[in-house]
Amino acid sequence: MRPTVKAPTYITRVLNDFPDHRDLQRRQTLLLQGDVSRHAYYIESGCLRLCYNDDGNDITVQFFQPGEIVASLESFLKGEPSRFGIEAIVPSSVRVIDKVRFEEHMNASGSLRDFLFEALLTRLSDYQTLFLNRIMESPEKRYRHLLAQNPALFEIVPQHYIASFLGVTPVSLSRIRKKVEES
Repeated sequence: MRPTVKAPTYITRVLNDFPDHRDLQRRQTLLLQGDVSRHAYYIESGCLRLCYNDDGNDITVQFFQPGEIVASLESFLKGEPSRFGIEAIVPSSVRVIDKVRFEEHMNASGSLRDFLFEALLTRLSDYQTLFLNRIMESPEKRYRHLLAQNPALFEIVPQHYIASFLGVTPVSLSRIRKKVEES
C-alpha cells in the first residue's frame, strides 16, 4: 500500500475548529462494528486499526498512524451501520471530527473537498491493491511489501494484528519473518 495522504497545513488549520480530543488506551474502541459512525478521527499520536469481526475471527483491514484520518467511511457518509470497528492498537490521541461540523466545512471549503477527494481516491487505490495482493501474492510477498512500505509499523503493532492484516496465522507469520530474516 502507498502511504495514506497526509493532512496539509490548511487542513491542520481546519482541524483547529474541532477542539475535541480523546486520549485512548491500548485496545480501546472508538467505533463498534454495527454502530453508526458519527465521527471521524484525526490521529495525533499512536496507531489505530480498522477491523472486521467475522464470527469471532478478528481481521485487521487497515492501519492508521499520526497525520491520517480514520473513519468507517460508508457509515460516516451515509449514516448506515458500520461494517467495521475502529480500535487503538497502542495508547493514542485523536482529534474528534463531528459529522455535522465536518459537513459545514465541506460546504464552505473547496480546499477541504479537494483534500478529501484526493484522500478518498488514495484509499480506494489502496483497497484495490490490498484486494489484488490478497488473491495474487503469496503471504511472504505481502509481508515483504508491507515491511518495505511501512517498517515503523512493525515496531509498534503486535504481530497478531499484522498476521490478521496479511491473512495468515501468527504461527505462519513467525515462519515468514524467520525466512525473510535469514535471506
